[in-house]
Amino acid sequence: MKVAEAVPDFADAFGFEEFNRMQREALPVILEGDDNVVASAPTASGKTALAELAICRTLRDDGTALFIAPMRALTNEKEAEWDRFEELGYSVYVVTGERDLNPRRAERADILVMTPEKTDSATRKHDSPRYSFITGVDSVIVDEVHLLDSDGRGGVLEATISRLRRLCDPRIVALSATMPNIEDVAGWLDAPPEATFEFGDDYRPVDLHSDVRTYSHGDNAFADKYRRLYAALDIAEPHIREDGQALVFVSSRQDAVRAAAKARDEIAERDIPMGARGDYDFHNDAKELSNDKLRKGVPDGVAFHHAGLAKEDRNRVEQWFKEGKIQLLFSTSTLAWGVNLPARCVVIRDTKYHDPLEGEIDISPLDILQMLGRAGRPGYDDVGYGWVVCDHADADKYRRLLREGKEIESRLAEDLDAHLNAEIAMGTIQDLDDVMAWLETTFYYQRAQSKPTEYGLDGLRERVRSTLETLVDRGFVETDDDLGVEATAIGTLTSKYYLRLGTATRFATLADRERISVDDVLETVASADEFDSVSARQAETDAVDEVLRGTSTDLEDGHRKVLAILHAGMEGQTPAELRSDAWVIRQNALRLLAALHEFLGRFAGPRAANLVKRIEARLENGVSREAVALTAIDGVGAGRAETLAQAGLTTPGEVVDAGVGELTRAGITAGVAERIVESARELPRITVDWGAFPESIARGDNEMREITVNTTAGSATVGVRVTVNGVEMNEKRCYLSDTTTVPVGVFGAAEDLEFTVEVTFPDLPLPPVRASRSVVVD
Repeated sequence: MKVAEAVPDFADAFGFEEFNRMQREALPVILEGDDNVVASAPTASGKTALAELAICRTLRDDGTALFIAPMRALTNEKEAEWDRFEELGYSVYVVTGERDLNPRRAERADILVMTPEKTDSATRKHDSPRYSFITGVDSVIVDEVHLLDSDGRGGVLEATISRLRRLCDPRIVALSATMPNIEDVAGWLDAPPEATFEFGDDYRPVDLHSDVRTYSHGDNAFADKYRRLYAALDIAEPHIREDGQALVFVSSRQDAVRAAAKARDEIAERDIPMGARGDYDFHNDAKELSNDKLRKGVPDGVAFHHAGLAKEDRNRVEQWFKEGKIQLLFSTSTLAWGVNLPARCVVIRDTKYHDPLEGEIDISPLDILQMLGRAGRPGYDDVGYGWVVCDHADADKYRRLLREGKEIESRLAEDLDAHLNAEIAMGTIQDLDDVMAWLETTFYYQRAQSKPTEYGLDGLRERVRSTLETLVDRGFVETDDDLGVEATAIGTLTSKYYLRLGTATRFATLADRERISVDDVLETVASADEFDSVSARQAETDAVDEVLRGTSTDLEDGHRKVLAILHAGMEGQTPAELRSDAWVIRQNALRLLAALHEFLGRFAGPRAANLVKRIEARLENGVSREAVALTAIDGVGAGRAETLAQAGLTTPGEVVDAGVGELTRAGITAGVAERIVESARELPRITVDWGAFPESIARGDNEMREITVNTTAGSATVGVRVTVNGVEMNEKRCYLSDTTTVPVGVFGAAEDLEFTVEVTFPDLPLPPVRASRSVVVD
């Protein structure tokens, strides 16, 4: 069937002219039916076209399609790949981070591309103007739906799809390369038999032979990697000698680079005929690569691929591999998910990987199958060869996986309390009946019906009821006499910021303290449940101890390591031993600090919120305490902030007073200095007018006076606090755009009085402004 005949208005959106057998069988249901669709098809069989057909159907009906991609790197690839839809007049928009979101573009988009996590976030905030677009989607295409069985992410995807169905009931098209229990996924999504497609291995364009190669595990993990690398090269060598290609999956970007470099040396030792150094044009093209190590290896036919490469470099590597100019490619899992880059031989060198937050974990069995599915080049190979390199102890486990596959399980139960709290916080669950109705919309409930013993089907409702009671007992949810349920302020913030319940409890406890210090904030964040799986490796302990020298803490192991990374990050001086995990830990800490900022702003007041804001700015920018206020100025990052601070300028007001000339003498170029001064003028500058405040008062007398707080520059939310002899007398929070007044009582007590007005900025990393006045008691 010709593409132009099936979808004449969208023929140019496809990269080929004729649908294959698998696509032809699914096409009528996707294009003409209204039912939800579930389809399992082998890797490289053309599954992406089913997603594109579903999008075409939605666009034909003037609807909006949402494509949920398994990882962020692939959302950007889809954006580039679907320029074809843009050329047809349709808008494609990738929704990424909170700061990057353009709500108007999202609202007007015809095709939205998001990760499961971003879709979860958007649906949680669907009633806000910023995310209201999510309730307007007409179809949802879930790519690689077997992610339901992924640690951590699976529950998010399941809860999000169930939530979307309750919010706007879109048509769901769920796709996967592997789905042994496809009937469970179809039952969950209400896809009828005629819209459920299980395309077996006979639809693979190339037969797949898969097996396990074992190695002897030693005491040195670094040496083990080389044992596995040599095993991978042993497997790949005969295929390369026969003009085939090998794709080797490793666990990290750094491993991909190192393995490629070591493989080049080994290939030279083995005298394997490969490379294209005689190809003059290719040799010149390779010089255009921006990555030095990649540029050196490519002429020898060896390359690496990961999401951290420049897009142009990735594109060149993919193209050269397709053309056969690269014979051996080392890659992270990115290639397994979206890029159609098959090879005659696929080797999984690493079955485990190090996650900064989770420690050493196994690659998902379904991911293993996904990677192996890349074996075999259609049109070139009759058979593709896939190998798993593993320790002897794991051999039977992987042989069983290759022989029997892996059913998709629900992971919702792992964080059932957090998911239930989120639904209540959004208002989609309002009473006990709703709780049970929500349960029945989940894959968890569907899977429990298929495996009642393993999932405890008989006690499932009681488990959910017990979970609800626990949420009530811990203060996340409250109930009324009519069995209605409603989220408390803590429950709402917990859902908003994706907090684990234990972390939210710690935040609430911190908010109850009378005094909160920098160390209190850092310790609370470092002890968060989100960091429970962080591990401190032996080589890191000395660096952790050195950073925390003089810091009192009861934290141990991974949490202690997190605390050290936070302290070092605030100074911009993270030791080399801690850098491999530091970026991920800092990013998660910044998310937790944003949540803690709102917790303390709500429950502890503006002073505590301002403290967190300054800590957050220091951690994000890696600047000293003296320079942190300068990061509030647009255009001032870590380097410029420290430059200005070393010149004695530590606040936006001082920058304005110094002027452009002083900034240029400090080392800032004239044009940048002008912009910095202009931006600094937009920030608030506070003065305190004491008015007719008395200098003395007779003992026993009392007077009421009014203090005026002014901003002579920008506007901001402020907290104004008045104390007398250290005891709080008055406090207010307001948006200060001009002036605000605070009534103050002056009482003739037994001792002289010291009044202090403190103005804090809960949403800016500016230091508090204080002014004092003494009153003598006669």
